Amino acid sequence: GREVFRMGPYPDGTNNVGEFLALVHGLSLLKKHNSNLPIYSDSVSAMAWVRAKQCKTKLMRTERNIPLFDLIARAERWLQTNTYTNKILKWDTPNWGEIPADFGRKKIYKRDADIIFCISFFIVSISKL
Repeated sequence: GREVFRMGPYPDGTNNVGEFLALVHGLSLLKKHNSNLPIYSDSVSAMAWVRAKQCKTKLMRTERNIPLFDLIARAERWLQTNTYTNKILKWDTPNWGEIPADFGRKKIYKRDADIIFCISFFIVSISKL
């Protein structure tokens, strides 16, 4: 597989919000390319939010994460106005190891008490795109 997009870091974000945004962006990208490849995620919360078509984060809005909430609103709009056939599957971390989209490390970094995350997305055999 190869990395097909990366966004962030965004200040005052959470890992689950990043996973949600990555899933929606991945669905959009695959739809654009008429691909029904599955998407894997290790975030049960993000998978549930995509099914509900709503990011149910408890993250508080701050001056620093306004762009993040704009992305959430855009992702929710996409989910409400589009359909997709791709399966979203749970990554089997105990058997397969860390998901490649985590880059071999945790996605949450602490810097001066700010939580910053990177959105990433990996598709195995993405050559069709």
